[in-house]
Amino acid sequence: MNLHRLDLVSLQLFSLVARSGSISKGAELALLAVGAASKRITDLEAAVGTPLLERHSRGVTLTVAGQALHRHAQRILGDVDQLTADLSDYASGLVGVVRLWCNTSAVTQFLPKDIASFVQANPGIRIELEEEDSNEVVLAVMDGRADIGIFADRTPAPGLQVMNYRSDRLGLVVPRGHALARRRSVRFEEAIEQDFVCLSKGTSLAKRLQAETEALGRRLKIRIQVRSFDAMCQMVAAGMGVAVLPRESILPHVKSMDLRQIELEDEWASRHLLIGLRDAAAVPRHVRMLIDHLCQPQSPANASRPAKG
Repeated sequence: MNLHRLDLVSLQLFSLVARSGSISKGAELALLAVGAASKRITDLEAAVGTPLLERHSRGVTLTVAGQALHRHAQRILGDVDQLTADLSDYASGLVGVVRLWCNTSAVTQFLPKDIASFVQANPGIRIELEEEDSNEVVLAVMDGRADIGIFADRTPAPGLQVMNYRSDRLGLVVPRGHALARRRSVRFEEAIEQDFVCLSKGTSLAKRLQAETEALGRRLKIRIQVRSFDAMCQMVAAGMGVAVLPRESILPHVKSMDLRQIELEDEWASRHLLIGLRDAAAVPRHVRMLIDHLCQPQSPANASRPAKG
């Protein structure tokens, strides 16, 4: 068996035959003569050493080996399509692609303006942005799916080089008319008896609230868990509970939903968003350019430091 001699035309043909259930129909879709298509299928079966199709009067069906080849062929052809798109970008003047993963706080508060100004100054660099929980962001950087990641402090990031990106502050969000709505600031302990609207347990924000609640020797009364800041605000507005959220990220929701945002006096309510990467010395120039751009708004304390946790 010598699969290195498989060609893309034959794989494309086989995929079309598998989808249409007919060699003649597959040949038509591949713009090949039926005889030539049949010869290519026969050569494929000879190369793998086993039948790939069961031929019958109504067409063809895949054997178990044929099903396996079809799965791999789809993956290979998809990779070729992606390669074609990437090379087309480079041929049209693209300098590079940066795969950036980040948490919701970074997306909603800081990144839109930062990325817009970077792309305007560097039109040859494309940024592929993925929004995920902080833990998923770190994992993506660690296993190479992301070039750089932005995530909340307190997120374990073993082996990553980490530098400061921005800081934000958490606040307590309550509906209009709530008993705490007239307060300008509160300690988290004063709100601990309230029903809470939270993000899912795996998020950095949910973990922070859980840790601080346990530090007080109490249990957080979670009434409902949702997947976005917008959904949290909607639940608070509906009277389902109170929430702890980054203050800058929800300003539009606070105004449109007539919510009240109260400052949390606790020290832990001040957070840092971090940039993480595997090896600053090994990143391509276009990735380094984005990192330098993202760090510009920071104070001189931008220095790389070990990851917490």
